[in-house]
Amino acid sequence: MADDRAALITGGSSGIGLAVAHMLGKAGYGLTIAARRPDKLEGAAQELRDAGYDVHAVAAQVAEEDEIKRIADEHEQKYGRIDLLMNNAGIGIGGAIEGYETKRLDMQIDVNLRAVYLMTRDSIPMLKKAGADGGAMIINTASIAGKRPQGFLAAYSATKAAVVALTESTGKELANDGVRCTAICPAFVDTPMTDWIKEQIKPEAMIRTSDVAAVVKCLIELSPGCVIPEVMMVRSADLTDGALA
Repeated sequence: MADDRAALITGGSSGIGLAVAHMLGKAGYGLTIAARRPDKLEGAAQELRDAGYDVHAVAAQVAEEDEIKRIADEHEQKYGRIDLLMNNAGIGIGGAIEGYETKRLDMQIDVNLRAVYLMTRDSIPMLKKAGADGGAMIINTASIAGKRPQGFLAAYSATKAAVVALTESTGKELANDGVRCTAICPAFVDTPMTDWIKEQIKPEAMIRTSDVAAVVKCLIELSPGCVIPEVMMVRSADLTDGALA
């Protein structure tokens, strides 16, 4: 494996996760990508392999604790260490609080928050190993909604705000182990997850997945003494219309 560096990315079959995987593969990282749909995941893995990258794909449901453990176990068997963990898998289901289905609330808590906590927990031994050997990093994909909560996105906003807090707490716990933590909080990114709003906001007015990958690249290139707890990414239009979404 090039440079003996390895990354684990959940939600790695498309969008932000896949863009970051391409950047890290080019930088010489061995890659584990995890996602819930086997067909889509294998297509992404083949795309990365065709680009010349070392890739291991794990089809798994991050809402299930046993599946999270399996992702970590398979990554450890393949690479033995995690230099970068990116908790990127997420789900957003809009709607008013009044009459909101409990099932939809639980899904977002399980995927957006609980899975981030459990994936981090099960990765810490490998992160500490890499942290003692040059430094490691956890990057959690939060959302601008976690910083500027949105109406009709209460559950999503709450889980993403919790991810921001979890990221900072984790960073304090692991500071002496050479593991730095950052939450990235983007506004609308041009991915399938934002298809629902593209009649109101054109894709060209959204943040690009390459923008997020560029932020990750910046973070991994920082000196070990520099920590950025969170990064807010807004659209240029947000600065004029005040939406921050």
